[in-house]
Amino acid sequence: MEYNLADLFESVVDVVPGREALVYIDHPGTGAQRRLTYAQLDAAANRIAHHLIDSGIRPGEHLGLHLYNGIEYLQTVLGCLKARIVPVNVNYRYVEEELVYLYRDADLVALVFEAEFTDRVAAALPRVDGLRHLVRVGAVAPGAAGAPV
Repeated sequence: MEYNLADLFESVVDVVPGREALVYIDHPGTGAQRRLTYAQLDAAANRIAHHLIDSGIRPGEHLGLHLYNGIEYLQTVLGCLKARIVPVNVNYRYVEEELVYLYRDADLVALVFEAEFTDRVAAALPRVDGLRHLVRVGAVAPGAAGAPV
């Protein structure tokens, strides 16, 4: 039987589901803390994995993570591993040209991105074929592409 990191993580969840797995001080320095137990982190990763599978993303396909380091990043990586989808880090400092190159070169079929990056992602998308599923995380800044009017 083959194991991957998701299997190892689930083994830990089985042993200590109520133990704190993650404590995160929210970006950008609000001081607010978010805490998740192993069971909560596992449940979130399962929801993400099921969403990705239900959206037609298949094992071995590539998903970009255009996220800050934080809870959503870790949940998405674990969700990818559970679904056997390849997570690809996208540097949050990249500008449009770099994003177009990376999205193409990494053969991304899906992208999970911070709402803060909506304008950059929207500018790059028309020049990228094959990227068929987008997940935006967080609130969209007023005036950004996709912001409510």
